[in-house]
Amino acid sequence: MTSILGISAFYHDSAATLLIDGNIIAAAQEERFTRIKHDKSYPEKSIDYVLSEANIRLSDVDHIVYFEKPFVKFERLLETYLAFAPFGFESFRTSMPIWLKEKLFQKKFIFDKLNKYDENFKDINKLYFSEHHLSHAASAFFPSPFNEAVVLTLDGVGEWATTTLAIGKGSELKMLKEIHFPHSIGLLYSAFTYYLGFKVNSGEYKVMGLAPYGEPKYKDKILKELIDVKEDGSFRLNMKYFNYATGLTMTNKKFSDLFGQPIRDSKKDLLNQFHMDIASSVQAVTEEIVLKLTTFISKEYK
Repeated sequence: MTSILGISAFYHDSAATLLIDGNIIAAAQEERFTRIKHDKSYPEKSIDYVLSEANIRLSDVDHIVYFEKPFVKFERLLETYLAFAPFGFESFRTSMPIWLKEKLFQKKFIFDKLNKYDENFKDINKLYFSEHHLSHAASAFFPSPFNEAVVLTLDGVGEWATTTLAIGKGSELKMLKEIHFPHSIGLLYSAFTYYLGFKVNSGEYKVMGLAPYGEPKYKDKILKELIDVKEDGSFRLNMKYFNYATGLTMTNKKFSDLFGQPIRDSKKDLLNQFHMDIASSVQAVTEEIVLKLTTFISKEYK
């Protein structure tokens, strides 16, 4: 019997899952217990729950896997700040103390937290760190009914990757292609979430919900100015409009000027037709990119 505890934490929607011999025995998100929406804290109650559901002690768990590699993420932050220097100093000054105090020592932090469940849990070598997009790909492929599949992942950013293509066969997942930060379809969508006055990593569903009420009037402008999309669906963002690489905001003044209106203030600005058309436009662009990617992948890998 092989047991694996999976942990996701410290970004958004912390969670835990327990697998025994490849079967998911229990899975839970921390927000279900704490009642804090998108709770990103260490998933103490979720871990407690999945262990009790499986009736297993932590010391009997064979492997514990965290969903990304903090050191590689830190490397990306440093390289990005260097590449954009001297811009981004304020963001650098804000983020570095958190990294140096907490995030760089996550293995020890997680181990100490886990030790509180079971004093017999002594082996730090049971703790592994997966790559962010490999975790995404695994969560799609391994529970699927397919023995072989092409796996496409798209999100904001993991360590470096924002979009990946993998082949899954049996118990193996092999990464074939990646698009790297700062070029990201997820961060493009989050930039529009921010521009429309919604909370990033939380309000994206509101943009999607708003889209059907508008017309994609700005689709061509987005494709001409903000993002260069190739026939195979691969893309590059025009970073002169974005601030997320080193800034404290998602977009800059050039972005607002391009569309002719400032960022919506959710406290005083009501949603109007302009906002609906903006939502419709980024939705249409996102759909076009995803369809180009999947169509090309379908042809290339049959």
